[in-house]
Amino acid sequence: MMISVCGPNEATEQEYADAVAIGQAIASADHTVVCGGRQGVMEAVAKGATEAGGTAIGILPTYDTRDANPFLTHRIPTGLGHARNTIVVASGDAVIAVGGGFGTLSEIGLALKMGKPVIHLNSWDLDSDRIAHFADDDASYTPASSPNEAVRLAIDAVARQAPGHG
Repeated sequence: MMISVCGPNEATEQEYADAVAIGQAIASADHTVVCGGRQGVMEAVAKGATEAGGTAIGILPTYDTRDANPFLTHRIPTGLGHARNTIVVASGDAVIAVGGGFGTLSEIGLALKMGKPVIHLNSWDLDSDRIAHFADDDASYTPASSPNEAVRLAIDAVARQAPGHG
């Protein structure tokens, strides 16, 4: 399973620490991290994943792989700028949002439109009625209270969507 993780390029110390822990938990569960490949939360989640022996894929906004953070296992240069957010969220079976600004908000919206489960840790507070009205039927936007809970909720949400579940 691939889990996309999004968050700000300029992360707070808490967001950075949470993202490292999320990366570690994803890798420990034998899953792959997908992120935007740059600094902040993206760097932290890649660091956590690769230091725990896992894989971190970075979907870069530029054509230059030198723009990537040093913790990525794989770097995918796109030259798409912010449009690469679509690829980041489409690549994951679930999305975890950590904190975030408007880039993160765009990823949350795209993921919900695609029917992805989105778990948020100290991220955007969205109206559940609007989500239910506009998001794909399989979409969900669930709060988490810790990095480990965020990963567990993401894995559980994907398992519930699997064919034959229930």
